[in-house]
Amino acid sequence: MGRPVTSSKPRASDAARRAGWLKQLHSWHWISSAMCLVGMMLFAITGITLNHASSIEAKPAIVQKQLQLPAELVAQLRAPDAAKDEKKPVPAPLREWMGKHLDRSFDAATDAEWTPDEIYVAQPRPGGDAWLRIDRQSGAAEYESTDRGWISYLNDLHKGRHTGTVWSWFLDIFAVACLVFCITGLLILKYHATHRPSTWPLVGIGFVLPALLALLLIH
Repeated sequence: MGRPVTSSKPRASDAARRAGWLKQLHSWHWISSAMCLVGMMLFAITGITLNHASSIEAKPAIVQKQLQLPAELVAQLRAPDAAKDEKKPVPAPLREWMGKHLDRSFDAATDAEWTPDEIYVAQPRPGGDAWLRIDRQSGAAEYESTDRGWISYLNDLHKGRHTGTVWSWFLDIFAVACLVFCITGLLILKYHATHRPSTWPLVGIGFVLPALLALLLIH
């Protein structure tokens, strides 16, 4: 009796399917890596600077100004519409005056702290902050701006501190792209693991080592 003939079509179909998936994974992997490249370099560098923040000396540059509002603006601020403390944006004329004399833009949506005696405007930002205090009766204004340097600026970008809505969206999209990059990399490793015996031991070390350090050495 002759030996049964086994068709090679299922094997060829499986191989073609495997090759198609592998090609798709490589495409997702390189696209996500291209999108994450600059961001991952930034986050890696700022991860080091944040980890050694106490060793990196920062010399803040502080600018202070004493100003006097014009009479017409002082009259607007004296209007008896705020008998109690509240938070609301400053009027457009005052915002324009501040931008002109302080060389700084002020967001119309930013709330200031209003009391019967004064107005206080805070402007935190990555790498520094600024504030303005205005006496509602005399129109005397006191301004201070602090710049903590580019390392502090990058560190705040890393943490998403005082960076606004758009940067927050970027961080979310960047995080998703990093997940795609890592997951597709893991699946590509799975496809090649049969020809690379060290694949899973190395993956295991990458998982076990941080877990052991966290459990045993962090208290």
